[in-house]
Amino acid sequence: MERSSRNGRLFWPVAAGFLVTDIVTKWWAVKALSPAHMRHAVLGDWMTFTLLYNPGAAFGLHLGDWSRWIFTALTVGAVIILTRMYRTTAEGDRLKLVALGMILGGACGNLVDRLRSSQGVVDFIDVGIGDVRWPTFNVADIGVSCGALLLAYVLWREDRMAAHTATTTGDTSSAR
Repeated sequence: MERSSRNGRLFWPVAAGFLVTDIVTKWWAVKALSPAHMRHAVLGDWMTFTLLYNPGAAFGLHLGDWSRWIFTALTVGAVIILTRMYRTTAEGDRLKLVALGMILGGACGNLVDRLRSSQGVVDFIDVGIGDVRWPTFNVADIGVSCGALLLAYVLWREDRMAAHTATTTGDTSSAR
């Protein structure tokens, strides 16, 4: 329990930071960028703010009329898994705690939108060059995407360290 409490001093503020920032920026986007689909230049054409409502998931993945509830259920499952991963994280594993917090905060930010509105998740950050655009996203998506990349790195590093330890001790049963 103590380990979880110490780890929580990093994990929970990161998660809450992404969640609160996401909620505030989405609120701002709805108020300042309406009507939807109207581009507002931020850094020329490279970065614009464009209010959109995404009824699906990342990159426009849409599963029909049930998308909202399917993605809500998947997000709740992800929150449970992330919380378990947090609770089993070694004390002081800062990168892993930050990664998990980023993903959790982002997942919860988009979950709030799904539960709040049948229109879909508010997206507004639009980057690209000319007609070559990245899918419009939000702060929650940044948390989930960057957190997932960081977590992949952390897990890869853990795997390499376990393989190295197994090789140096002669125990190949723990090497993956």
